Amino acid sequence: MSAAPFEDVATPPICFEDVVAAAARLRGVANRTPVMTSRTAGAMAGEGARVYFKCEMFQRGGSFKFRGAFNCLSMLTPELRASGVVAVSSGNHAQGVAIAARELGISAVIVMPEDAPATKLAATRAYGAEVITFDRQRVDREALALEIAKARAMTLIPPYDHPGIMAGQGTAALELLEDAGELDLLLVPLGGGGLLSGCATVAKTLQPGMRVIGVETEGADDWVKSLAVGHPVRIPPPTTIADGIRTQDPGKLTFPIVQRLVDAVMTVSDEEVKAAVRFLLLRMKLLVEPTGAVPAALLFSGRLGDLAGKQIGVVLSGGNVDASVLAAILGEA
Repeated sequence: MSAAPFEDVATPPICFEDVVAAAARLRGVANRTPVMTSRTAGAMAGEGARVYFKCEMFQRGGSFKFRGAFNCLSMLTPELRASGVVAVSSGNHAQGVAIAARELGISAVIVMPEDAPATKLAATRAYGAEVITFDRQRVDREALALEIAKARAMTLIPPYDHPGIMAGQGTAALELLEDAGELDLLLVPLGGGGLLSGCATVAKTLQPGMRVIGVETEGADDWVKSLAVGHPVRIPPPTTIADGIRTQDPGKLTFPIVQRLVDAVMTVSDEEVKAAVRFLLLRMKLLVEPTGAVPAALLFSGRLGDLAGKQIGVVLSGGNVDASVLAAILGEA
């Protein structure tokens, strides 16, 4: 039994048609999440600017991750489904795989860091998956997941570095552009690159002139470092409040897509992320986890320059935040 979901994991970058096919698989299963606007956010961006927030916190499992997980699992052969799946995640991919596996009648083992948000650990178990924890400062999570997959003859479902995952995540941008229309700029949070790869594929196909920017935090800047030298580089385990983007290096499949299609990757500070979380909750009444607020933090920072009259899309990738973390963020206001 192969530990990889498909034999063709080295296929060329995904195309727009892959995202359209994923959208068909997800229809009636995934939530079509709302697109919301804010006059205040628009005014902060520039006179006459309009900001469209794609609210993936209202997706099943509380984040965009269900899209890629269900698309990927639904493409498995009956034999692979019967053997079960393994995934490694700090929480959102874990929940996405757990829900998708439950929907499809597949057993799932999820490898999660010990310091993953308690709410994400609890939710993953509640969705029916077996959870195995590890110390992310001392254990190579990918190696551990692969070891479990081989030992149990299960299929490994990557969190981002697979065409099926990337295509599923790209459906968020497909819906956003259908609902918002023409955009000048799209801001997307960036961890392993699955969401950004899928979204950029859609954006550059439907609206080639749109600028697409990936956003990571200063403490998790593996993409900025990698793009600067032209190839993936590995950084130490990131320390950032945005737990969903604590990746140490870009994906092998996602890197060339981002390198080719994305106009820029920029960083924000943890303090800017906290401020964005507060704004989204207190002004827009949207509960967004720190990772999900990363692109909004860049928009509010002013470092994008004057965006007067621009139409701006922002993907808020999820809302799974521990109560204690949220309370601390709000307490700093």
